[in-house]
Amino acid sequence: MPATKKEPAVERVSLSEQAYYTIRERILKGAIALGAPLSRRKLAVELGMSLLPVAEALQALESDGLVESRPRVGTRVCLPSADEIRERYEVREALESQAARLYSAKASSREKREMERMAEHLDAMFNRAASGTDHDHDFLYAVHNYHLEFHLRIAEFARCRVLREMIEKNHVLIFNWLFDIAASRPPLPPHFHRDLTDSLNRGKVEIADKAMRAHVRHGIESVVGALAHRAVDRPFQRVK
Repeated sequence: MPATKKEPAVERVSLSEQAYYTIRERILKGAIALGAPLSRRKLAVELGMSLLPVAEALQALESDGLVESRPRVGTRVCLPSADEIRERYEVREALESQAARLYSAKASSREKREMERMAEHLDAMFNRAASGTDHDHDFLYAVHNYHLEFHLRIAEFARCRVLREMIEKNHVLIFNWLFDIAASRPPLPPHFHRDLTDSLNRGKVEIADKAMRAHVRHGIESVVGALAHRAVDRPFQRVK
């Protein structure tokens, strides 16, 4: 029967998606470090799956730019060079500064108040993480998710659907998060996101643009300095 023939394919897609999100979450939580080798066999055992859905998940993560593979060598979490790190920040700066310009011209009073509330909550989360009272992977992952939501909401209130999709699909915030946690970047200023929101809410396009560019660039060189040497010192090693 046709329906019976399709069932294995449906199950495989479901398993590959499950593997994709599980491995991706581990990377974003810092449980799997930048440059760490990824063994399909070990992951399959850990996840209780066959090799096929794990291989499909790793292919999807490679398409996203989160992992990299080399023939006859293996797969690992991407470990970027200094130039690659700077390029990721440059892409984010270009996209988010445009979102800031549009937001400053189009956001309503209600939307501005919402961003103020989100900024205060986000700063509180970052301050809690910086205080050393909570370095739990799950909490740091919650900070990342709320940070992503905060910046995507700016793009949403900019009323440019394509721009918001580009920010999300290019994973610019995800990569910056990975770089930050891997480099153990110094704590952010206590009102970092509230100060940004205050500048965006003034309704002046050039002020919003300047504030977002400074926001994105903050601490780049400390991240580059902490990570760049690792890309040189950690060669691609063979894994099974």
